[in-house]
Amino acid sequence: MNTNSHKLVKCVAQGLGIPESSITDELAYNTIPEWDSRGHMVLITEIETEFDIMMDTDDIIALSSVGKAKPILR
Repeated sequence: MNTNSHKLVKCVAQGLGIPESSITDELAYNTIPEWDSRGHMVLITEIETEFDIMMDTDDIIALSSVGKAKPILR
């Protein structure tokens, strides 16, 4: 796993309060109770802080799964 992928997994785990071992590219918004609208905003904050970026609204909406987050963060 490359550094950015590991950072993303860490953000998802911390933002949603789930174990890193349960995170796959297929994990998506509203597929687990923790990833609801509130969890999504906490996740966005974690990602913005960890990657030192400011995501625009389109990217926040498009980030609907871990797999979709990867190209957004490139």
